Amino acid sequence: MKKFVLLPFTLLVWGPLWILFTGALTGESELQRTMGPALTGHGQAMWTLLPSWPTLQGLLQLLLDTPEYFIAYWNTCAQVLPQMAGQVVVGAPAAWALSRLEFRGRRGLRMLYLVLMLLPFQVTMVPSYLTLHSLGLLDTIWAIILPGVFSTFPVFIMQRGFDAVPMPLLEAAAIDGANSWQQFWRIGVPVGLPGILAALTIVFLDAWNALEQPMIFLKTPVNWPLSMYLTNITGNDLALTMASSLLMLLPAVLIFSFGQKYLEQGILAGAVKG
Repeated sequence: MKKFVLLPFTLLVWGPLWILFTGALTGESELQRTMGPALTGHGQAMWTLLPSWPTLQGLLQLLLDTPEYFIAYWNTCAQVLPQMAGQVVVGAPAAWALSRLEFRGRRGLRMLYLVLMLLPFQVTMVPSYLTLHSLGLLDTIWAIILPGVFSTFPVFIMQRGFDAVPMPLLEAAAIDGANSWQQFWRIGVPVGLPGILAALTIVFLDAWNALEQPMIFLKTPVNWPLSMYLTNITGNDLALTMASSLLMLLPAVLIFSFGQKYLEQGILAGAVKG
């Protein structure tokens, strides 16, 4: 009975994905006939479960005759991957310090991280813009990378993962002569790996789909990521729009499928520890 109750909500999730998948396999003329009225406001839009004549025209046009798409794809990778690497280099040690090191001001620093985590981008947008402008980093990929590297929410997730490291284990390592850095790499990272992977999954999904940051910090189209590229595709080429949207969605789906169990563990850890 519960499955039938959840079925309408499942369709709400899978319905748009199915439309996107079938749209990428539908010809331009059929898309203009079925979806065109929704964009022009003239006529009645409709959708069929499967395309009348499946075709790879949109995908081939995107892959073989749209070089600007690959530029945007490279820009996205160049902005997303350094953010993930930066969270490992900067965020993970910070999370370990907040979780397992004792120092003066630790409670206040944790509260500061929590406050910064709760602030939306709209609140920090102006200070970030002024800071990047003073550093001469506006309209460069560093305007996207640096705020992502020092984002606080992934640190919070990794901290919850490091909270699972038993203190007696660290005390035994300290007796054996391991310093704080060795404890972090040899004990903290292996035990807290699920939290690190959960944080990296969140960083990837957030950075891959980011729209407001590139819109504010990047002015030159040659630096735009895929999220900005898709917003500038006109409705006159629906096949290209569907194909590019599908290919942009695939990496996010794959990463989420890989990191879903780690995200669940991070959420449960936050519920138990919090």
